[in-house]
Amino acid sequence: VQLQASGGGLLQAEGSLRLSCSVSGRFLDSHVMGWFRQAPGKEREFVAGISWSRGRTNYADSLKGRFTISRDNAKSTMYLQMNSLNPGDTAVYYCAAARIRSVYYSVYDKVSEYDYWGQGTLVTVSS
Repeated sequence: VQLQASGGGLLQAEGSLRLSCSVSGRFLDSHVMGWFRQAPGKEREFVAGISWSRGRTNYADSLKGRFTISRDNAKSTMYLQMNSLNPGDTAVYYCAAARIRSVYYSVYDKVSEYDYWGQGTLVTVSS
């Protein structure tokens, strides 16, 4: 699976931004897709995830209500809509894919559970 994130940029606080992740490869229905972010000096953290086939979602508790993950299977693209951004959201945002390992799976939320990573796109929010 190959992933390529885009849509990052510089914006002011309280603004909105939509990131895109172009996905390619085989058996995408057998994967969970996710967004992670990494701020300077901090560890990479989970933002949101979605199952490619059923569209089940999972969010970091601190971001629920502001961020929305979605996917367009026909366009092989995943999105992250981010609203009410603040300087604390400044980070490199990565999209990733994880092979589903069990029939009874949840939408994975750990870095170690993801197998493929895109290159990241920088989001900078100024106050």
